[in-house]
Amino acid sequence: MEQEKRTPMEKKVYLSWYLAFYGQMLTENQQKIARLYFEEDYSLAEIAQQFSVSRQSIHDTVNRVEKTLNDFEEKLGLARRFRQQEEGLRKCSEVLEKVVSDEATKSHLIEARSIINTLLDQEEM
Repeated sequence: MEQEKRTPMEKKVYLSWYLAFYGQMLTENQQKIARLYFEEDYSLAEIAQQFSVSRQSIHDTVNRVEKTLNDFEEKLGLARRFRQQEEGLRKCSEVLEKVVSDEATKSHLIEARSIINTLLDQEEM
């Protein structure tokens, strides 16, 4: 979905997702503010009060962080690739469920399902 077409809630979800991938590339202050705003759903005024700065200062920081996170994703595409890999693993899992095994292939099929499930479980952590 293009950024311009996202609802405010979808925008926060995507930015929270990008924060998980690229947060360490932000300053410590930007990380704290972004987590409060995108993940904890604090208002700009609440964050400003907590940091003893103006609401406008927090607004500017949130806008800078948003642009930075979007730039990182546009250039690096880690979140997009992660979602594509996760989708691919889910499709593989669905296809494997349709496979009928015999005695010679049963252990391999079980192992393949186990590997995919382990990878999907790790991604959800």
